[in-house]
Order: sequence, then C-alpha cells, then structure tokens
Amino acid sequence: MEHALSPATLSELRRPRPYPAVSVLTPTHRREPENAQDRVRLRNVVAEAKKQLESDPSVTRERRADVCDQLDRALAEVDLAHAEDGLVIFAAPGEHQVWSLGRSVPERVVLSDTFLTRNLVSAQAAERPFWVLSVSPDRVTLWNGGVDRVTEQRSGGFPLTSDHRENFDAERQERIGDHPSAFRDEDTRHFLREADTAMGRMLRAHPRPLYVTGEQAALSALEEIGTVTRDAVHVPHGGLAHGTADAVWQAVRPVVDAEARRRVDTVHQELESALGRKRFAAGVDEIWQNAREGRVQLLAVEENYRVTVRDDGDHLIPALGDDLDAREDIVDEIVEQCLETGADVRFVPDGTLADSDGIAGVLRY
Repeated sequence: MEHALSPATLSELRRPRPYPAVSVLTPTHRREPENAQDRVRLRNVVAEAKKQLESDPSVTRERRADVCDQLDRALAEVDLAHAEDGLVIFAAPGEHQVWSLGRSVPERVVLSDTFLTRNLVSAQAAERPFWVLSVSPDRVTLWNGGVDRVTEQRSGGFPLTSDHRENFDAERQERIGDHPSAFRDEDTRHFLREADTAMGRMLRAHPRPLYVTGEQAALSALEEIGTVTRDAVHVPHGGLAHGTADAVWQAVRPVVDAEARRRVDTVHQELESALGRKRFAAGVDEIWQNAREGRVQLLAVEENYRVTVRDDGDHLIPALGDDLDAREDIVDEIVEQCLETGADVRFVPDGTLADSDGIAGVLRY
C-alpha cells in the first residue's frame, strides 16, 4: 500500500486515463472493535464498483474485465492489519494502486477519466509529514516522519555508509574522550557533504520540514559545510544513525510537538491580523467561495473537521449524507483547491477554531 504523496506522484495520478478510471474510497479503522467491519465494508464497496462498471453501457466487455481484474488485484494487496483511517483504490485499464491514508474518507465509488485525488492531498496536508536525518561519522539514515511515528526511508541513496573505516566507533570514542572529533577529519567531512547533497535532492522531490539528529560536533560540522541541513531544526542526540525507529521518534517527538505548538500560535496571530485588515474569512461556505476565486492565502482547518453540504448554485448549505448531490468531502475539496492556488494550508487541533466553525482563512485581497 502507498503512503507518501510526492508532487511527481500526484501529477502522475492526475493525468487523464482511458475511461473508466475507477476511484474506490472507504473509511478504515486502526483498532478493535471498530476494525472488525473493515473487510466486509471494503469488499462491498469494491462490489459496488464492479456493479457500476457492469451497468455502464459505455464500457466495453474487454475493458470491464480488465478493470475488474485490476480491482481484484488491488483488493488482494490491501493489508488491513496495518490500516489507518482511510483507504483509496485506483483502478484503470492495465493499472491499479492502493493508498492508505491517515485521515478518514467518505465511502464512495467514482467512474471518470481521471482518479479522485483530493482526499489524498488533504490527508497528506493533515499528516504534516517531516524528515529526520540522523548523522554519525560512518552512517547517515533518513526517517520518514508522520503524526505518531517515524519509519526508515530506504531510497534516494539512503542509508549512506562511509568507506572510511579507520575509526569505526568514532562517535563513541568522541563521547568518552578517547579520540579527537571525527568530524574534523576530511574524509568524514566529505561524507557529510555527500549526505547534505542527497538530502537536497530528497527535499526537492519531497519538500517538507527537516530535523537533523547527531552529536553536537556533527551538527556543527553540517552547519559549517552543508546547505539544506544548515536551515534544518537541529536535535543534539547521538547514536540514532544506528538506532531504531522508536528511539528516533522518542528523541524528536518533543521538538516536533514544540514546533507544532509554535505553528498553532502563528496561525492565531495571522488570523487576528487578517481580521483587523478585513482579509479574514470563516465558515465552510465563505471559505469555499474565496477558494474557488483563488483568494485564500492561508487556510486553517481543525484536524477532524468534516461537514456534509449541498451546493445550491450560490452557496453551500448543510445536508445529510444520503441527500441527492450531497458532498461529504467538501473540506478535502477546499484543501486541494487552496493548495492548487498556492495557499499555505495548516491543520490545527480540534477546538482551536471554535469561533470560526472549524475553518478560517487569510485572504490575499
């Protein structure tokens, strides 16, 4: 199952497909007893997708068989033992993908000539992904960080290991004072430059906040010789380049949490300033109107804010999930629309925007 949504991946998902490109969405659950229903619910929604394919007169028998086979292959790849909060299956002639999301999605089936990506975009923004680069004289590892964990990233050349083996345990030797700093060694500094360059490539492909862990000597060396790592948040903690994911998470979690609190405070300040300058909008209808016009500069959304609406042509009005033309994922649509027009999207804890009905924004004009 896929998790990381890069700009290149999103662009590929959005390209037109031969009809029908099928998007199947269903909420899932991380824990018992709620997750007991997930397998049956998933099979039912895939069955509904096949039923729609069967009843669509514009889909040929050969193409229907192809897409149904892709749906079956996708279903076989689903690992509900590691489910998160939402699941998306994409299937089209000759291809399929399965995406696990850390944000709930409405249950639905969509047949079109493109895949439905807005829920992926919203989930990615809500998860606030980050990178952790752990540095030692002989090894540099990269960790993919999310809401409640990190996992090791094994791509883009990572992990990096040094061919310079004279001081295999140089980090330990430095800590106990047996050896001068390995980070003044030219071979080690060259190794760190390589790591900085590799990290630069990763950030260009997958831009997100970066935290760097290591002995203070390592952080100082990176600040002196690096480029992208110089502007990262430094976490003085050695040993993590050879450590476990849990050890890395425990080391960076207080710093990540502090950064999150700082970002929430900044959102409050920016919204208050916008209110004074008459560039403030709040509520799903007002935000939706401004998002479609590309006027939203900063969008703030509570993490679990969801609302079902109908579009009457002029405004969004509250609706029930079974109402005709009800839009259960309007918040995800707003998030994607704002990101498309270059807005800064920030998810904040529930209750933060109580006076704004869960969603607010700073307008460009």
